[in-house]
Amino acid sequence: MTVNPASVNSATVTPVSVASSAGSAQRGQLRRADGSPVRMLVVDDEPTLAELLSMALRYEGWEVRSAADGGSAVRTAREFRPDAVVLDMMLPDFDGLQVLRKLRADAPEVPVLFLTAKDSVEDRVAGLTAGGDDYVTKPFSIEELVARLRALVRRSVRAESHSESMLVVGDLVLEEDSREVRRGGHTIELTATEFELLRYLMRNPRRVLSKRQILDRVWNYDFGGQANVVELYISYLRKKIDAGRVPMIHTMRGAGYVLKPAA
Repeated sequence: MTVNPASVNSATVTPVSVASSAGSAQRGQLRRADGSPVRMLVVDDEPTLAELLSMALRYEGWEVRSAADGGSAVRTAREFRPDAVVLDMMLPDFDGLQVLRKLRADAPEVPVLFLTAKDSVEDRVAGLTAGGDDYVTKPFSIEELVARLRALVRRSVRAESHSESMLVVGDLVLEEDSREVRRGGHTIELTATEFELLRYLMRNPRRVLSKRQILDRVWNYDFGGQANVVELYISYLRKKIDAGRVPMIHTMRGAGYVLKPAA
């Protein structure tokens, strides 16, 4: 089901329509590491749209809370500690980028999906550059939105039984349980998406990975040819991992990227 906020009304918010769009939690419910339901925060100042989104996400078996402005979003996030956030770019008190900065000040790794009517390339780049993990424009498909959120949650909520304690490549160390990254003993702060990208590179040291492989494994869905998002996040990683040091992340022209110990 495609949702156009301008035409959303109470008649569209029904369990039947949402269930058919979002799918049932019986498909294989995602859980937090402690077995409790995934927590999702929806931030949008359109009450009917926020309720529609919340209902769709509850059909995934997730616990959902909503906020209608930036201030209440930050307060709710501090109390609720969500596993991911759906964030409208245009709110009554703050814009989405301001809210993102406030959210990340409290929880640096929480994945954030921007939901907005702003659909220009410049707006998309601004949202991703500011640290957003994904970007969906209105009108949007409920099915696609839920699929993207499931991808974000899969990356942020990991079963403890499948975690590996540490990845080491040269002087670069990634602690999977604590989600800490260090190079040469210095701690490096990463967003959730940056962490997952680095983890994939570190699990495949000295192996050239194509943009398509990275999209499939890190983002978990088809970006419709928008492979430039890989270039964008590789550049973010380089600024944090390689800044002032011998480079570890290398571009193999026409082939992809490879991570290897500094020579």
